[in-house]
Amino acid sequence: MTTPLLQVEHLGQRYRLPRPSLLTPAPELVALDDVSFTLQAGRSLGIVGESGSGKSTLARLVMALERPSHGRVVFDGQDLHTLDAVALRRARAGFQMVFQDPFGALDPRRTVGQTVAEPLALVGVADAAERNTRCDEALEAVGLRASDAAKYPHEFSGGQRQRIAIARALITRPRLIVADEPVSALDVSVQAQVLNLLQDLQERYGLTYLFISHDLAVVDLVCDEVLVLQHGHCVEQGPADTVLRSPQHAYTRRLLAALSSPISGGAESAAGIPGP
Repeated sequence: MTTPLLQVEHLGQRYRLPRPSLLTPAPELVALDDVSFTLQAGRSLGIVGESGSGKSTLARLVMALERPSHGRVVFDGQDLHTLDAVALRRARAGFQMVFQDPFGALDPRRTVGQTVAEPLALVGVADAAERNTRCDEALEAVGLRASDAAKYPHEFSGGQRQRIAIARALITRPRLIVADEPVSALDVSVQAQVLNLLQDLQERYGLTYLFISHDLAVVDLVCDEVLVLQHGHCVEQGPADTVLRSPQHAYTRRLLAALSSPISGGAESAAGIPGP
């Protein structure tokens, strides 16, 4: 069997909270507890759950932005949390992140070209001509123009700004993209465009997605598999068709019941999103 691109093994994260008094021990918040999964190259895994379920904590640990309390994140055969700073910076070329708020993720003082090309400097691409060429390619890949590199974020709509954020994630030519609620801040019609773009990019470049969302209908549209988190615990996981149409756990059934339309009619109708 093919070795997974991403292996998450018994991952957990605990945060120490402020002491209520000098004489009492500091309490702990368990944000994530014993979560495991694998993700094959070219596939998409949706991580779903309500606010506070541990989705964003999981995303930060997979991106090696935090060190876990226990467990491992193995990307392309490397345990990310055992790498030194130089090796981790080199490994980051293979995995990038797209955030929820496209405007907040872009520096308003920097041009689009400077923002999109920034990851190249961090992974050691020093040649200015190569950075410019790859920036142009990334912008055109997401449906923008190379000339847009000279503009600033405020000159674009919300959907266009998310395209810029996706271009920045693409520029290192990663194998994995962690998308943390990438369309939740957008209008429904714009959501459809961005989701279709993500699917097109996956097909074109063989991308692997870890897709964080509270919207099960959106996950049904873009993901092959689903993992459901509740209070930091994995309560259900499996193929998207199975989990979303024949859920076994009461929490999953409750999430599905909260949708405005039944998901059995298809993600497009449930989310009001047209198909590709």
